[in-house]
Amino acid sequence: METEPTVIGIDISAKCSVISLYKLNMNEPATVSTVLGQENYAIPTVLAKKPDIGQWYFGDEAIKKSRTREAVLVEDLYNLALRNESVYVDGQEYLARDLMVIYFKKLFSIPGPMAAISSVAKLAISVTNISFETMEMMNYIASKLDIEPDNLILMDRQESFYYYSLSQRPDLFLYDVALFDYTGPNLVSMMLSRNTNTRPQMINIDVANHGEIFDDRDSRFENIAKETFGSAVVSSVYLVGDGFDGDWMKTSLSYLCKGRKVFLGKNLYSKGACYGAFIKEGKRDWPFIYIGDNDLKVNLSIKILDNNEMKFFSLIDAGESWYDTKGECEVILDGKAEIEFYVQRPESREAHIELLELTDLPYNRENRTTRLRIEATAISDKSITITITDLGFGEISPSSGLTWNHTITVSN
Repeated sequence: METEPTVIGIDISAKCSVISLYKLNMNEPATVSTVLGQENYAIPTVLAKKPDIGQWYFGDEAIKKSRTREAVLVEDLYNLALRNESVYVDGQEYLARDLMVIYFKKLFSIPGPMAAISSVAKLAISVTNISFETMEMMNYIASKLDIEPDNLILMDRQESFYYYSLSQRPDLFLYDVALFDYTGPNLVSMMLSRNTNTRPQMINIDVANHGEIFDDRDSRFENIAKETFGSAVVSSVYLVGDGFDGDWMKTSLSYLCKGRKVFLGKNLYSKGACYGAFIKEGKRDWPFIYIGDNDLKVNLSIKILDNNEMKFFSLIDAGESWYDTKGECEVILDGKAEIEFYVQRPESREAHIELLELTDLPYNRENRTTRLRIEATAISDKSITITITDLGFGEISPSSGLTWNHTITVSN
């Protein structure tokens, strides 16, 4: 039985899930196959219940059992759970999110590497899009699995691609990196580029949806690749998804391989989630910063005097997921009844000051006898709401009970 904590990375969608494992002593994450000795990575996101008894099947087995009428299939499980709906199975009502908990438990009990895990350091989940519903569902599942909230990491597939591609050999991201995702009916491209003049290097990912490809897929895909690359120099290309199965890529693959490394696989996102978990924990040097659609586009700080030294205290940092980012501190007011907030975009060295006046604060207090609690909460990727509460100063200055609210928004 292993004792070293393990990072589990799961790429999950309404169609299927892929699981990878990562530990500090591993060169790269390992992806779990449901068939020993084969690269059978994709596990359908489905459950099926054997009638009249509480036996559940998952993945391919659930589909097979339902086809032979040995079990009742739960269709569209992921989306039902996302909407927090109930579902009737074999005459009994279940909360869809509870069935997702069963599905995750089944994933965690796959024979082999999964069954040998003794402790989970982080559960990193990659999804197509992040929303409050996604966050609530995954938090619910993690709580039922006894995984602490701090040990759950949620990211979208763009962020997984970011962590994966920049965790490879440096020559593979010397220039731009491209990914083509054909997991759904539409072909999606991602182009990753670096600004090597900034420290840390700012990363940009351009995403384009090219729709469905019908006739002459080979020629059409070649044209899409050419349009996507434009004049950019591309070091490596990743092809992800079932849509690339088969032997239909001829001229398109020949074009992609001209001066570029090309990789085909289905476990990039789950491995990227594993890398991301380690990087977010500060366990690897990471000279890059990527501000995704779900990440804050603003730094927020205040200036404080600490041990007679003037310094900035950061309340909110850009690059963190906005939907669960909060900052808090307590300060002693020195001077005027006002607080200066320094607002800065991550790509800029300049900050602008927003002044919040503490109107109606008791005027008869002596200086440095007012203690304030400052709470900052992100309400979107570009907006932060600030709440300041007068805590008073013990018996010298009882709390007035006053609070002040302010919202800071950075423009596009």
